[in-house]
Amino acid sequence: MKKTLAKIAIMAVGIGFAIPVMAADFNFKFAHSQPEDSVRHKSMLFFKEKLEKESDGRISVEVFGNGQLGSEPEVMDMVKLGAAQGTRGGAFTKANKKFLIYTLPFLYDSTDAVLKAMRSDFGTHIADAAKENGYYIPATGVAGGFRVVTNNERPINTPEDVKGLKIRTPGIETIIKTFETLGANPTSIPYGEVYMALKMGVADGQENPPSNITVMKFYEAQKYLSLLNYQIHPDPLFVNLEWYESLPDDLKVIFDKVSKEAIAWSDENWLASEADYLKFLSDKLEVNEISADNRAKFVEAVRPVWDFYVNNGTFSEDEVQQAIAAGK
Repeated sequence: MKKTLAKIAIMAVGIGFAIPVMAADFNFKFAHSQPEDSVRHKSMLFFKEKLEKESDGRISVEVFGNGQLGSEPEVMDMVKLGAAQGTRGGAFTKANKKFLIYTLPFLYDSTDAVLKAMRSDFGTHIADAAKENGYYIPATGVAGGFRVVTNNERPINTPEDVKGLKIRTPGIETIIKTFETLGANPTSIPYGEVYMALKMGVADGQENPPSNITVMKFYEAQKYLSLLNYQIHPDPLFVNLEWYESLPDDLKVIFDKVSKEAIAWSDENWLASEADYLKFLSDKLEVNEISADNRAKFVEAVRPVWDFYVNNGTFSEDEVQQAIAAGK
């Protein structure tokens, strides 16, 4: 019936009649902070096209990038309150602090393991707990590839190589604690000022995925790139729980299906782009990999970071082991 009315409306406009176009039954306003040429934004345009098509126009989607509606924490609050219906970004602890489990240093040794864990029953357990805070999470992916380290002093092959380095870190607790535990001197510098800080020697190095290192041109002020691959960040799709529960059952099925497809599209394309960026960086910097034996040394060295979160009750040792097992 709705398709028929829509066709009549189009025909009527063509011959001069003013018949109002029927509005969608539900609107999904999505906002995030990355630029419009980012994989995250493109994946949500993919989401918009598929959801509007597969819902037969019953759900309309608006996508706002570039932080148009606010910072990541601000938009998370908007989604919780229903002023927006969805977002993605780094403020995942607002939904469930247990998302930090994915960021434990050296928890996983491959992106395949990370994705397998996030898509497992364990991943569903972590996502479902966000309902207590007003968020529904139909799918979780990765926010780029593994984080690596660049610096001007020396290649990093063992934990001892990190000691004494002034490493710029973002304000993410697991990152700061990791480098403190390894004996580095974490330095807090705004993201937009990192390039000049590296140039001026305010910091010896920094950590980021290859994509960020390339886009921000950090490689121009660095000599060594060490594939520490010590951490990866989750990228859940946060949805206002009340809005989702207002959908009829058939639209819930469609929404969940398209959400999983969009996050899978994001994972595939984001990780592929990281490989391209790393290839680019290999021509600009001296790149070294970490041997299996040395990786084991890093795992042992950062164990106090794991213990910190277990001891303060963020998650249990059993959950850490479940997270590891889910990636195998």
